[in-house]
Amino acid sequence: MSERLKMPLYVGIILAIAAAVHFIPGGGRAAETFAAALWTVFGIGVGYLGLRMYREYHVGLYGLGDRHRGLLYGAVALGFFLWAVRTRLWYAFEGRNVPGGVAFVQVHRWGGLGEILWFALAGLAVYALVTVYRQWRAY
Repeated sequence: MSERLKMPLYVGIILAIAAAVHFIPGGGRAAETFAAALWTVFGIGVGYLGLRMYREYHVGLYGLGDRHRGLLYGAVALGFFLWAVRTRLWYAFEGRNVPGGVAFVQVHRWGGLGEILWFALAGLAVYALVTVYRQWRAY
């Protein structure tokens, strides 16, 4: 196959898959299942990367000392937690019936306190990582 025909072929394949998802009954559910499988593979890949990094740098991690190693693990765990709860702490969309259909309106939860809490916790995680980095560079 010539190089000139590869890109239109790939675009055609993507459009055919999109049309199948849109027009075949149950296609949306199949797409959600496929997306969930991709996210699972991505999560496994991130976990494997973390394992590899730990095995590669475990001597340096133990050289940090218990306090800074705990700060590092806590900051990483807090980062994952913040990523998981970002939509709940920032804002939500609420569907409201209006003439002509449904309008989605941005609704702040807790009167904006969620955003402040999220950014405060993110700042705390960054501060902990910077503290660990400075200790590592001084070592």
